Amino acid sequence: MFTIATWNINSVRLREGLVARFLEEEQPDVLCLQECKSPVDKIPLTRFADLGYRHIVARGQKGYNGVAILSKLPLEDAGDRDYARLGHARHVSARLPNGVVIHNMYVPAGGDVPDREVNEKFGQKLDFVAEMRDVFHADRPEKSILVGDLNIAPGEDDVWSHKQLLKIVSHTPIEVEHLLAAQDAGNWVDVTRRDIPQGKLYSWWSYRARDWDAADKGRRLDHIWASPDIANAAHGSRILRPCRGWESPSDHVPVLASFDL
Repeated sequence: MFTIATWNINSVRLREGLVARFLEEEQPDVLCLQECKSPVDKIPLTRFADLGYRHIVARGQKGYNGVAILSKLPLEDAGDRDYARLGHARHVSARLPNGVVIHNMYVPAGGDVPDREVNEKFGQKLDFVAEMRDVFHADRPEKSILVGDLNIAPGEDDVWSHKQLLKIVSHTPIEVEHLLAAQDAGNWVDVTRRDIPQGKLYSWWSYRARDWDAADKGRRLDHIWASPDIANAAHGSRILRPCRGWESPSDHVPVLASFDL
């Protein structure tokens, strides 16, 4: 069995201590980070290695984007893809010793206006997810896990108010349609929702709320998917809401699942 976690850390160097605390307390076998905002050679690898995470596959950029896979288990770099030709470090993949391929994704947020005619970033987001769909359709994933900040909350219970967020980027019908098409193209199983099918479920709370916990206006933007051949091996999904209350936190919290493989 191994446990995988995904977390948009919103600067791995700024929040090195939070990552270390999480690794010490939860000890996942694999941690996938997004929005590292750091070149790979500037990620605090020594501290993570001292905690047992001696293996890393990452793609970085100075100041923004960036994805990294930290692992107690040996990793083989399985490459990356420049989705939508943005030139951004938003995808990296790695292969575990058991042959499972992990895809760590950071889908663009998409700006504030859900209209590609007036907001280039929204168009880039839709193109990114559409290419995910095409890639999965052309090469159906097998023995694969996809995790990351997909920046879309697909279900009505994945947002604090379905009605009020229908015109808000991250929950608009066209974004949800694109994400579900990408999921269907690869027959991906949403492990988190399969394990926790009922009730409101969030992994992100805005910094804008004075009291994020009391307001509780969250969204489930962070996901763990599994290819159908290994989905039944997944269990124990959790979202660590308390991490949002740590000092100087990310606006996202870790999402975890275990696999018996």
